[in-house]
Amino acid sequence: MKYELRFPTASLEKRFNFYFNSIPSTKIRKLIWEKIAGLESNPRPFGEPKIKPPIHISSYVAEYRVRIGDYRVLYNVDDKKKIVWLLVLRKRNEKTYK
Repeated sequence: MKYELRFPTASLEKRFNFYFNSIPSTKIRKLIWEKIAGLESNPRPFGEPKIKPPIHISSYVAEYRVRIGDYRVLYNVDDKKKIVWLLVLRKRNEKTYK
């Protein structure tokens, strides 16, 4: 069964899209979008561990991450409703998981 990709709030979606569109390389943007689209069929890809401890973003909790080069997509999964909640896109650095 496919999962639905959603943002919990319009402000998180706006921030995500703003950061996504600010990435200079269209090749990287395409890779990021392909990885995100892959979460519909497999929300927990092999080799992508849970985030320990989970990260609080606004009033939401990111328990999972997917790695795309130097970028990370932090998200959570609701198995009952079959929804992948996209929370944030960040460039990997010392502040990514804080």
